[in-house]
Amino acid sequence: MTSDIVVPCPHCVTLNRVPSNRVADVPVCATCRERLLAGDVASLDGATLARAVGKSTLPLLVDFWAPWCGPCRLMAPWFAAAAKRLAGKVVFAKLDTQAHPEVGERFAIRSIPTMILFTAGAEAARTSGALQEAQIVAWVESQV
Repeated sequence: MTSDIVVPCPHCVTLNRVPSNRVADVPVCATCRERLLAGDVASLDGATLARAVGKSTLPLLVDFWAPWCGPCRLMAPWFAAAAKRLAGKVVFAKLDTQAHPEVGERFAIRSIPTMILFTAGAEAARTSGALQEAQIVAWVESQV
């Protein structure tokens, strides 16, 4: 019997149930029909973050950033590249702390960029400061 995983869509953040033996097939979202687990980075707000953290079966890595932050902008392409490398294993998302300061406060974000890795509905690890693609991948793999 195959178990299912729950994955938030990186495009519309709808939660999707995917049979674990179909993950490599790059399934599509039931709502928007965009590809799931293709290594795309989701944009979250407070409500979608809470839903994704609470329901996602795969680890969820969230980059807390702001558009005025130079290191955040510098890290963005590395974060996207790491998402492609870890596609199907970890869900990558970004949360703009300027647009959603209450979420930054709730998670005690003191500096940006800060990445928080959520597993099983709870924070598992966090790191602050801009990291390159290989550093992001190595850090995530050391945590999951």
